[in-house]
Amino acid sequence: MISSRIWNADLGNGKYRNPILYADYSDPDAIRVGEDYFMIASSFCNAPGLPLLYSRDLVNWKVVNYIIQEIPEARYDAPMHGCGVWAPAIRYHEGTYFVCFPMPDEGIYMSTASDPFGEWTKPVNIRPGAGWIDPCPFWDEDGKAYLVAGVAKSRIGYKSVLHMVEMQPDGMGLIGEEIKIFDGNENDQVTIEGPKMYKRNGWYYIFAPAGGVKTGWQTVLRAREVFGPYEYKVVMRQGSSSVNGPHQGAWVDTVTGQDWFLHFQDVYAAGRIVHLQPMSWQEDWPIIGIAKEGNDYGEPVIEYEKPDVKTAGQGQCEPETSDDFTGEKLGLQWQWNANAKKEWYELTGNDLKLYTVLKETVYGDMPNLLLQKWPAPEFTCITKLDLSNLSDKDEAGVISMGMSYGVLTFQKEGEKLIPSYIRGEQEYGKILPETTKESSKVLPAIDTAQAKELYVKYTVKQTGTRDLNENEKQFPLERVKMEYSTDGSNYQTAGEMDAVPGRWVGVKNGVFCASANKESKGYARINTVQYHI
Repeated sequence: MISSRIWNADLGNGKYRNPILYADYSDPDAIRVGEDYFMIASSFCNAPGLPLLYSRDLVNWKVVNYIIQEIPEARYDAPMHGCGVWAPAIRYHEGTYFVCFPMPDEGIYMSTASDPFGEWTKPVNIRPGAGWIDPCPFWDEDGKAYLVAGVAKSRIGYKSVLHMVEMQPDGMGLIGEEIKIFDGNENDQVTIEGPKMYKRNGWYYIFAPAGGVKTGWQTVLRAREVFGPYEYKVVMRQGSSSVNGPHQGAWVDTVTGQDWFLHFQDVYAAGRIVHLQPMSWQEDWPIIGIAKEGNDYGEPVIEYEKPDVKTAGQGQCEPETSDDFTGEKLGLQWQWNANAKKEWYELTGNDLKLYTVLKETVYGDMPNLLLQKWPAPEFTCITKLDLSNLSDKDEAGVISMGMSYGVLTFQKEGEKLIPSYIRGEQEYGKILPETTKESSKVLPAIDTAQAKELYVKYTVKQTGTRDLNENEKQFPLERVKMEYSTDGSNYQTAGEMDAVPGRWVGVKNGVFCASANKESKGYARINTVQYHI
């Protein structure tokens, strides 16, 4: 395994900087068990799904597992952009880890484990049907259990409403009537969603973001009874900080009694990156971040003292990026564009063999794209390929995947490799893409004698800012440049594009191998993927 330091949140002087993860770990939820911290995130249609991250100090994180190896339901054998696994919750109760997650078209699912680093149970759909999202289980002191959830207007016809229902204590089913406990349409908390439930000092608390992903805030509800009535208060806003939409996350504490809040920030192309905020209490209301000028709400911090965990950390680390494919399994940084098939790839001990998969659709809808998240605001990724085992009409290459995507592909034609740069544009309907337009530019041919050693350089640079609309301004503008070389030194530009995120996800880059010939036995070797800053 190649190790690369791409984004380091730990400043090494007792302080940290935000974001703690400059990568698309959307809708984070987290817990502490003893001196260990676990965090999960949305994964939508990528598989394996529901990444599990681990930390000892809340600043340095590693991906250690996935909750599900494939997305439930057969339709996810093909990409369903923006569908699949939405905002999950993780909890620990009486020796068992629970992960509850929504699939907005299919229902609410529960998976469990006694060892979070091991195999998780096959998910059980505890509330079949479309519409409910962002579920969070909660166990009270009397042994009763509950589930709080939001709703998706695209599936149920309305939004900004939170529901509560009693849950079986084992988490495997629901009991009784579903009760509406809060309606953000009746006040100034429109688009309230992502509820996470806790209890402190006899108060039931529901942390729930409102106001929209890119421009919203963090709201907290509280009540003396589990079904309410709930009162509410805004506890974190952007204020004068540079952190737009600081919301959707998790309250965790340390063994020393400190309180902290993990949340995401939507930075457009790179997706939803993760921040860590100090949290305090005032009259049994939390304040997240730092209150300024007598405000009763907090604003996000950019640099702060690291949490006092009174334990040995795991040292400075971050999720893996670079790979030489020498392990027995694919690295945890990799996800497929849909549920994977074993016959798509093989690890040889020295490299990754990607076998051809029949190309039946546009590049962005190919299930066999092997992808990973952007790891930093700027970086270069160099992929070394051996395409000497492609057959006629086979192709392999590198993709930058979003609603606008770029592809550098090399197709075998006789004794030549034909490079092409493809631009794709997805146009969405209410839920899924309705059309995709692709255009291509053919580049000078390469002799197959040079196919054994090809290099693709993928570079991301911030070139300014962009305004998305009247309310969403000053988002980073990233330019993606793709180049190729036959010697690793002299590169030719294939194409450039302004980066656009996917459906609710950040841009991903990765590799693929495909063919127009269903009888093909060809394959591509991926020797190394090396990230640099």
